[in-house]
Amino acid sequence: MPLQITASLAYDFAAPTDVLAQLEAAILPEQHVSNAGIGISPLEHFARVPGHDTIGDRLWLRLNGRLAIDYSATVTINRFLADWTQLPSTPPHQLPGETVEYLFPSRYCPSDRFESLVEVDFAGTSGGARVEAIRAWIAENLTYTSGASLTSTDAMETFVERKGVCRDFAHLMVSLVRASGIPARFVSAYAPDVVPQDFHAVAEVFLDGAWHLVDATGMATPAEIAKIGVGRDAADVAFLTSFGEAVFVHQSVQVTRV
Repeated sequence: MPLQITASLAYDFAAPTDVLAQLEAAILPEQHVSNAGIGISPLEHFARVPGHDTIGDRLWLRLNGRLAIDYSATVTINRFLADWTQLPSTPPHQLPGETVEYLFPSRYCPSDRFESLVEVDFAGTSGGARVEAIRAWIAENLTYTSGASLTSTDAMETFVERKGVCRDFAHLMVSLVRASGIPARFVSAYAPDVVPQDFHAVAEVFLDGAWHLVDATGMATPAEIAKIGVGRDAADVAFLTSFGEAVFVHQSVQVTRV
């Protein structure tokens, strides 16, 4: 079923500022993007560059004053859906090169601090069964709470506080999976049942030679997740990164089935 996506945001800048934006649904074999359009307020500079792992586009913008972006698109998901819970993991020495960085700790995913924990709490599981055990643990032990975290909150803080929003759930999922020796990356996305409606974040794990989407919040299924970009954590795929002071004006996201 196609997804109709609309996103709008606005920020004010008091001085000439460079901004990196990534909010368009990625054009990929697994998702067909049509009727796409993006409107941006007047700029001094605009350029497209590839996103992390060449998934999606980043937009380099330079401006002074009000930045307003309006984006819309229809996305039809054509993703192969496997029962990843039954899949084996790939031994590290057999992993393809592009997955290796997703075994390591990153800014918001200090996976090395969870290695002892996963070997005790998830002992006896491996591969997809380990990933499912982690997902189920997060779903049972974390509470989705708007405003419970800051942009600086990492997975260890989320583990201690036991609450957060989608990016916090995804960071903890990614950290625990990496601590288990399985590559995992952070995915920014759109999905129709996210409450409240907003940009969404999920994890993607590498099992049996392929990437598989996992939403620890339970609000989105792989069949209805439209990818924007991927990265080591949220820092790689923020919808807006400002290299100067930005003042929030408004933001809205709507994703509906059509």
